[in-house]
Amino acid sequence: MMRTTALVLFLLVAIPTGARAATCDGAGPTITSVTLHDLTRTRYLDLYHLTATVTNLGNQAQPGNVLQFVDVVQYGARLDDRGVPPLAPGQSYTVSYIWPRSTDAGKMTSPLDFHIRLAEPALSCAPAKGRGITV
Repeated sequence: MMRTTALVLFLLVAIPTGARAATCDGAGPTITSVTLHDLTRTRYLDLYHLTATVTNLGNQAQPGNVLQFVDVVQYGARLDDRGVPPLAPGQSYTVSYIWPRSTDAGKMTSPLDFHIRLAEPALSCAPAKGRGITV
């Protein structure tokens, strides 16, 4: 396996999220960053190591029984998800995702979007849109 840290293969799309959370009178879980950390190459696959950080930008803690996820989405279809624990105001949580792609795939041709999904939204403000990355 060959490892490289060529971070030139990604494009981070920043979507403003602070404005909505600033007026939130409850918990406001928001994707605050999506980052490509590494690329591992195998004979047939490139493995993109990604992380997404969720921060509660609201002014209240989330209840202990909240169910929420970071969904990994491509072209509107959910590919996978990662659970996120309840967050206090200002607290962050980072999830990891490995995206396998063929070594023959064109670079920067696969957009991935990361969204918050609240399965039990009690005392939470509506989450912001999310963040995307193209690998």
